[in-house]
Amino acid sequence: MTRVVPETDAREPLSAGTTATTRSAYRVSVTETTHQQPPAAPRGAGAGTRSPEYQAVRNTLRGLRQDLFREPFAYRPLPPRRPDGPFVRRLPARPRPAAQHLPHAVVGALALIALLAGALSSGLPGGDVVALLIGLLCALPVLTTLVRPVGAFWLSLAVTPVAALVKRGDDDWPWMPGAFVCHLAVLVVVALRTRPRTAAWMWVLTAAYAFLSDVFFGGSYYYTNSGPMMVTSAFALLVVCLWHVRRNAQQEVTAQQTVTAHERSRRTALEERTTIARELHDVVAHHMSVVAIQAEAAPYRVENPPPELERAFATIRENAVAALTELRRILGVVRAEDYEAPDAPQPTLADLDALLVNVRGAGLEVEKVVTGAVRELPQGVELSAYRIVQEALSNSLRHAPGAGARVEIGYVLGGLGVRVVNGPAPHPSLVKPSPGAGHGLTGMRERVAMLGGEMTAGPTDDGGYEVAVFLPVATVNEGDA
Repeated sequence: MTRVVPETDAREPLSAGTTATTRSAYRVSVTETTHQQPPAAPRGAGAGTRSPEYQAVRNTLRGLRQDLFREPFAYRPLPPRRPDGPFVRRLPARPRPAAQHLPHAVVGALALIALLAGALSSGLPGGDVVALLIGLLCALPVLTTLVRPVGAFWLSLAVTPVAALVKRGDDDWPWMPGAFVCHLAVLVVVALRTRPRTAAWMWVLTAAYAFLSDVFFGGSYYYTNSGPMMVTSAFALLVVCLWHVRRNAQQEVTAQQTVTAHERSRRTALEERTTIARELHDVVAHHMSVVAIQAEAAPYRVENPPPELERAFATIRENAVAALTELRRILGVVRAEDYEAPDAPQPTLADLDALLVNVRGAGLEVEKVVTGAVRELPQGVELSAYRIVQEALSNSLRHAPGAGARVEIGYVLGGLGVRVVNGPAPHPSLVKPSPGAGHGLTGMRERVAMLGGEMTAGPTDDGGYEVAVFLPVATVNEGDA
């Protein structure tokens, strides 16, 4: 675009006599100049325009620097094995503490092998002291992996040419036997203690050292063992990397299974609470309906009731109807799409006999024992007690087919006791136990917790199973009634 230049110099302030045309031209010029100027490039913006290859190389070098050059001699002692590990926990209790230090013993054995290989293959006449020093020099990097793993790799690379130059033989270049064992052991141990990317970098640097030593210093030797070192180390590091991948996958699966089990337990509790809310809806709705009807009919039972009493009963009825409406609205939220309201009222302890008849028809021998003075309990307590007995007997049918069961109902002062116990399943049973969905005990505990009761469930001494529940019931004095 062509820049519009005003008649006056843009660097000088406009005088009072400047014409409107000149001022307009000046504003156009400044505006176009402002829009035409490219924005200043941010600092380091050129890095974003680099090619993908450059970015890949840069990230690769950053990983190399992070793995092997950043604090290479950092102190990282090898921890003992966990006492609950898959290997240690299978051992007897006596050797278990010593087995926790098994990795340290293995590294010590590798260091001893490197020492012997370096000392016995030195071949220096009359140089027993020098041979021992070479062996110690080869064992030192292996022992260093216990405390400074990355530093042990660099120390092993430094020891390799020293041991080869001291020996000065016509073979075993650039790794003499002691250095060969030492560097291979260091690669494996460090790879086990770090991650697969570090193992790849160590192998690449080892290959670079082998190539440079063969090109610049291998001309006077008949044989170089760079090939065996690279192939052997590649297979060893590949096995270590596969172990890392498998362990990480197992950890992820374990973590996912833990989260899944937690979510399943949480979902089960929510489903049971929803079921309890649906069942208790009929109980609460019945009582609220009775309150509303009684409040509406109460003024007609009193001759010439005062206006204050009529207003009070009208308020009670309005609140009861409003509470009933809200209760139905809440039930509509928790109700499933395929839920159908029951036609019959919710069961109570008076319906236990019919339940036991059905259970006996399914093949479970069950007896009922009632202790204490039978009395009428709140409908929510009787409904929960009925459902607990029903679920306990269902579990007996599912997990102990062919066994007998006993139902005990105890009316005690301050509450209701329920106990359901079944014997062990006979061994030659023709029906296999069913695993079930695991909702039974969860539903029982939710009902008991809702009523503020207590519950215990567990196996008995004879191999059966027992469910014991106490549901508190507030006592009502005759003077308060």
